[in-house]
Amino acid sequence: MKLLGSIFKTCYAGIKLRSQKFRFFSHMSTALPALSYSQDKDFSSGNDSPCNGKHIADECVEQHDWLVGFGVNHIFNQKATDNDELKRIERTLQNSGWDLGSLGSYKNLNLDEYNIIRILKDLFEENGNASPALYFFIWSHHCMGTKLTVRSISTMIHVLIAGNMNYRAMDLTLCLVRKNDGEDWWLNLLFRLYFETSINRQVLVTAYSMLVNCYVQENMVNMALKLLDEMKSLDIFPSIGVCNSLLGALLRGGEHIDFAWEFLEEIQHQGMGFNVSIINLFLQKYCSDSNLGSGWKLLMEMKHCGISPDIVAYTTVINSLCKQSLWREAVSILFKLSAVGIFIDSVCASSVIHGFCKVGKMEEAFNLMKVFNISPNIFICNSLMSWLCTAGNMIPALNMFHEMSESGLFPDSYCFTTIIRGYCKIRDMNMALSILAKMLKSGIKPSIVTYTILVDCCCKSGDMEMAEYLFQKMPEEGLAPDVVAYNTLMDGFGKKGYLHKVFELLNIMKSSGISPGNVTYNIVIHSLVVRGYAIEAKDLLDELVRRGFSPDIIAFTNIVNGFTKKGNFEEAFLIWLYISETNMKPDVVMCSSILNGFCRVRRMDEAYALFVKMLSMGLIPDLILYNTLIHGFCSIGDFANACHIVNMMTKQDIYPNDGTHKAFALGYEKKRVKNPLEVATCKLQQLVLEYGD
Repeated sequence: MKLLGSIFKTCYAGIKLRSQKFRFFSHMSTALPALSYSQDKDFSSGNDSPCNGKHIADECVEQHDWLVGFGVNHIFNQKATDNDELKRIERTLQNSGWDLGSLGSYKNLNLDEYNIIRILKDLFEENGNASPALYFFIWSHHCMGTKLTVRSISTMIHVLIAGNMNYRAMDLTLCLVRKNDGEDWWLNLLFRLYFETSINRQVLVTAYSMLVNCYVQENMVNMALKLLDEMKSLDIFPSIGVCNSLLGALLRGGEHIDFAWEFLEEIQHQGMGFNVSIINLFLQKYCSDSNLGSGWKLLMEMKHCGISPDIVAYTTVINSLCKQSLWREAVSILFKLSAVGIFIDSVCASSVIHGFCKVGKMEEAFNLMKVFNISPNIFICNSLMSWLCTAGNMIPALNMFHEMSESGLFPDSYCFTTIIRGYCKIRDMNMALSILAKMLKSGIKPSIVTYTILVDCCCKSGDMEMAEYLFQKMPEEGLAPDVVAYNTLMDGFGKKGYLHKVFELLNIMKSSGISPGNVTYNIVIHSLVVRGYAIEAKDLLDELVRRGFSPDIIAFTNIVNGFTKKGNFEEAFLIWLYISETNMKPDVVMCSSILNGFCRVRRMDEAYALFVKMLSMGLIPDLILYNTLIHGFCSIGDFANACHIVNMMTKQDIYPNDGTHKAFALGYEKKRVKNPLEVATCKLQQLVLEYGD
């Protein structure tokens, strides 16, 4: 216990080694008495029983087609083989004293639960082979109409385990688990019938372990824990493989991490021991939760306790460091591993290389590959190509793409999509379609993301016909367009002013079961504004709010833009005031839109009042907004306020640019000042020297 205890003390504060039982292994006082009953009708299930809260029997359990998903078709594959198998079964049963009637018709047999169970055991005991028993079990159900019960299925499971057909026993166990949604009475019934139909203790241990594992597979972790509690009363503990599966499920659940540590304690208490793969489960949990401190402590404590962390453990920590952009620390671990003789493979280093590529540190990425002599795998190649495509360096990206195939690394869907995205970014649609053709020729199916990227490129190029064609290819290829794909095409049609197409896609989207979101309605509203329907856009927004839709700032900004372009500043300002009174905060983009409208019609008093109001709300103006105001004041010859605005911007370390210069030059030109460009230059230089740092 010292080994495990040291890890507990370091990595899980508050959990101490205890000799008493932990919470989900507490004894149940009724567990052992219930096992003494031999008939289902005598079993008491408490208030959870579906039979009036009294007793549970197989007869009370709703009849199901129990063998759905069990895969029985291959059992009856050839008629000649079937006849031979039946004859062998007949001989075995006759030798065991069964009266099958004339010609072995089974007419003299009453194939009830009791006889089915006896026959299964007799067939197995003949030669220890579970196959004849399984064949008869399925044949009697499908060909003779025999009703299966939980008890007969439980017996079949035990026979299969005893006959070393665990994979079929596992299939039957899954059938039982999936027939109920995790109710206690069902678990209690299975637990009792497994005990009553057991062949020997070894088989029973395996059967219970399988049941625990099936509950874990079906994400019924609480039921698995309750079953463990029941098993404890029989001094039965699941196998180490099942323990690993349950530990993984507990850790994935998040709220069960304390149970997981306690369960690990119980594993060692059972004398089963543990290895680095089990500790790695905890390490992965800490790292996935970004709890790198606890993860690192666990890694160090493993070494101090004599458990040598493997490459998987170090790779887990390195991945976590890279996700937090701690590249230097990740590289340091790689060098330390190399120094102690651990081989650095492409999997271990790929996270670091990907991180360097993501932030554009290509030199560091290539140096790392050179130092550790790393041969690029598909993941590293994708990282390198992704950076090249993002930077617009398509020639080296395409060369690497071709070199992958030549070196035996066959590009996957992500790799093809990366190259297609790169060409779409530089608006080379011909090359993008050429890569798509090569992708299809290679037998690799494009994803929804692939098609959406191509649709977006067509929309931005104004080729709506090709965009719609590519969109329609998705359903033809068995792909269901998602909300992003719909939004992309709708945005393209909206910017072109094709309102009928926008609303047509919106209707198709709804009929396909895809719920429009904020982005979708923002696109619809913007499309209306583009066509000059600002009032209709506002009406749509009002209707959406009445129906419970929560519009974001982009939706309001689109409508404000529409009203300001039409000169309806009152309506635009009312929307601005409405947003100011809600939890939403008007952003600089919306303020710039209204200010630009005021300045365009030279209503500078109102523009400046809005500007002051914006400052009081804590919004920080950008250079575009400052230049809008400066241009407005200069256009009416108010250089005093224009200079005041320059003073404000320089105090915020925002300095005049060409736009500012043009605004002053335009103002001086309207005042018929000679050499307005030179005067504007001198004035701005003077202002910067006067007000700048």
